Amino acid sequence: MNSRPPLVVVVGPTGAGKSALALALAERAGAEVVSADSQQVYRGMDIGTGKVSAAERARVRHHLIDVAAPDEPMTAARFAAIADTAIADCAARGVPVVVAGGTGLYVRALLLGIFEGPAADPDFRSRLAAEADAAGSVRPIWERLRAIDPASAERIDPNDLIRATRALEVHHLTGVTMTEHQRRHDHRTVPPRYRARLVGLAPERAALYAAIDARVDQMIEAGLEAEVRALRAAGYGPELRSQAAIGYAEMHRYLDEQVDLPETIRLIKRNSRRYARRQLTWYRSDPGVSWHPDAATVDLAALRRYLRDG
Repeated sequence: MNSRPPLVVVVGPTGAGKSALALALAERAGAEVVSADSQQVYRGMDIGTGKVSAAERARVRHHLIDVAAPDEPMTAARFAAIADTAIADCAARGVPVVVAGGTGLYVRALLLGIFEGPAADPDFRSRLAAEADAAGSVRPIWERLRAIDPASAERIDPNDLIRATRALEVHHLTGVTMTEHQRRHDHRTVPPRYRARLVGLAPERAALYAAIDARVDQMIEAGLEAEVRALRAAGYGPELRSQAAIGYAEMHRYLDEQVDLPETIRLIKRNSRRYARRQLTWYRSDPGVSWHPDAATVDLAALRRYLRDG
């Protein structure tokens, strides 16, 4: 670990301005950005995931964007392995690294490693999948998780069958909740994989929600519907895990004529706000995060020195 470079990791809820802050710091420090967003890894999912533009990527090189097809499995462990390679490449070239952290589990996997858990139980997974299919919703599976492990349920989207199933599977196989396993595998007991300074953005709630709503409106105007239509035409349907992401799941329902467009937009905004709350809950549990109400209050010069001197 000592041979690995120091990292600045920008965390916080969706819509807080993490990508812009990471870009500004990277430009100032001559750094490159590693995205820790679980959806930006997928090709063809640009608008709904809020990827930085081609012009911004021309200004600062970004890693872990567009590295997988939408039907390709991507786990936190795989993300950490790819990120390790990108960071090692930067270090070999003498380039500092800024991590733009959107997905808490991915940031944790990179900085601390991850609880691997028991091997999968195909029969158990098949039973839960059949239950969700019969109900026409993941909600009953998620509600079962909430009864057993409310902390995990708070972090997992109610439409995410794979993560809800895995959390239930771990409890089923070990008798211990995923939350408890992760508590044992945290910064107090596990040596860090990298030296890191965590910078959190946490705007006042009303301002954050307004920014989220405006961002969703911009995505709709930019062509989110056409993007999802293109994904479907390429064979990437709503059954895929990648398509359960907020913005995509709701748009698939619209294209399947289950809801109208105004309701689709309302649901995307609502679910984005709920996701922001879950992200804050996740990151607030880490005492190592230095919190700021906005990017203007972040001392970029100090972070630049940290990247240079460690």
